[in-house]
Formats: sequence, structure tokens, C-alpha cells
Amino acid sequence: MTSTLDIRYSLFDIQSFCLLSSVFCILFFDLLHNARRDTLVYCGVQPAEMHLRKENEMKRETIIQLQGNFEQKVYKDTDSGTEFWFARDLQTLLGYSQWRSFEAVIEKAKTSCKNSGYDPGDHFARARKMVDLGSGAKREIDDIALTRYACYLIAQNGDPSKEQIAFAQTYFAVQTRKQEIIEKRIAEAERLTARRKLTLSEKELSGIIFERLGDGQSFGRIRSKGDKALFGGKSTDQMKDSLKVPKGRPLADFLPTITIKAKDFANEITNFTIKRDDMRTEEGITLQHVKNNQEVRNILVKRNIKPEALPPAEDVKKVERRLISDERKLLSKPEALERPQDEQE
Repeated sequence: MTSTLDIRYSLFDIQSFCLLSSVFCILFFDLLHNARRDTLVYCGVQPAEMHLRKENEMKRETIIQLQGNFEQKVYKDTDSGTEFWFARDLQTLLGYSQWRSFEAVIEKAKTSCKNSGYDPGDHFARARKMVDLGSGAKREIDDIALTRYACYLIAQNGDPSKEQIAFAQTYFAVQTRKQEIIEKRIAEAERLTARRKLTLSEKELSGIIFERLGDGQSFGRIRSKGDKALFGGKSTDQMKDSLKVPKGRPLADFLPTITIKAKDFANEITNFTIKRDDMRTEEGITLQHVKNNQEVRNILVKRNIKPEALPPAEDVKKVERRLISDERKLLSKPEALERPQDEQE
């Protein structure tokens, strides 16, 4: 049963720093915002027809704002030193308009906490908080004090389509206040998400091609020619040699995030155009895919970004294992709130 906690806290100073990953987002989001419009219009796709899948990307302003908002609302229990957030604050941070809806998510998180072998009372503690009513008046209301672990579980049980929750899943998984570690993890999570999206768009393209051509080898040939257009005439194998990709591993596992997203973007345009124009020949699909990759390359090159000249990135499988390890560390021994002695008995 959730306990009542006498909370003594001090509000942290808002950290005035900008995530390194936001710098990347500035460049790439501006790039692809223009790229989508320029290339799709070039391919005959008008803005009203842009039915590409929604990407899990956050704009620069959003990342900076969310970072500041989450830091502004963190408190510390002066007895245990444990960080915590108030549930009503978190409700707003995560974009939930109704308390009833958010309470349902909290209950799911409590169940996850219990199933993991931890006492929800150590992480979801009833509390009382003074709120301003205006004109100097204040009123005490019921609230819930949430540890970092509790906030993480809430984010994991929340609506993943909300970008606030996507940010929170990374923010609460990192057990540190060190700027560089938070920056690195957000950039790694962004790259892993991009790689998974590329897998989905390639799977869709492969399925469409097989359905229309009935040839299991056509996709490989078409993708290879698309790569050659994107990488300035270098084939997939040549790029693998250049980046020293281990034998048997996909090239995309060692590409930087911007190149992964460029490939995914070209795939999305090809998938859309094949279906819209009802293409049913390998020659036609190949020409379309090559043109799309060439157009994406042109946009990159205009900004002095040559995909074939970028250095290799860390093996995405290693990145994935590291992110999973970070989450396991949080789950292995989460910090709990100090409970009054009489409530522990």
C-alpha cells in the first residue's frame, strides 16, 4: 500500500545547458524538413499527398524546452538525498491533460514496480504539496512523490507517440546529472531508433517489390543501385570496405545517423511512389529508387555533406547493448524514498 511521506525538499537550480544531440537535430531536422518538400515535389508528390510515416524525431526547440522543464521540476529528499518529481508536475511534463488518464498510467507503473520485486511504497509515495491559487493565496493538495525509477516506469507505460514521453524514456533511464552522459545517450537512442526505422522501410520496400515482380533477388539489385546513387558512385561493397564493416554485417549498422536517415527517407519516397503510380517493372522501380537517392544526396551535398566521406559510426549492436545495460542498472537497484520508521514496520 502506498505510504504517506513527509517530504522535505529543495528545488534544484535549472541547468542552463543545451544537449549536444540538439545540435545534431538542428542540422538534420532543418535539412530533412526542406528535403522532404523539395524531393517529394520533384517526384510529383504535393504537400497534401505526403503520407510518409511519422518519425520519432524531436525538433531543437522541443529538446531544449523539455530538458529545462524536467530539470526545473526535480526535487530532492533532504533525508535520503533521493531525487523525485511530483506526479502532478509530471502529468504536465508528459503531456497528459486529464489527471484521471495519468492516474491509470501510474497504476500500471506501480504494477510493473511490484512485478519487478520492489515495494511501490518506496517509489510512489503519497504527499501533500502547497500550490499557489493567485493573489498570494495558497492551498494544500494531495500529490504523489515519484522516484526516478517510478518516473521511468511511468514513461515506459505511457503513450509512445507523445514526444515528451519519448524524451522521458531516455531522461529517466540515465542515473546521472552529468551533461556529457545525457547528451551521449540521447544521441545513441536517436541513432538506434533511426536504424530500426530503416529496417522497417527496407522490409516494406522488399515486400512491395516481391509482390509486384515475384522475384526474390530484385530487391537486392534495386537497393544496391540506390546505394550507389546515394554514395556518389560507390557500391555497397565498396562502402563496406571503406568503413571496414565486418563480413556478413549490414552496411547500415556502421553508418552515422544522418546517413541512416537519408537512406530511410529515400526508401519512403520509393515506397510511396511505387504504390501511387502502380509500378510493376524492375526497370521502372530501379529508376525511381536511383532518382530518389540521387535527390537526397544532392540536398546533402549542397550542405557540404558527402555520405561516402563520413567516418564510420560505432556498431549499432554495441550501442543497443549499452542502452539495454543502462536500463538494467536502473532496474537493478533503484534509489528509494526515505519512509518514516513507523510506516516501515
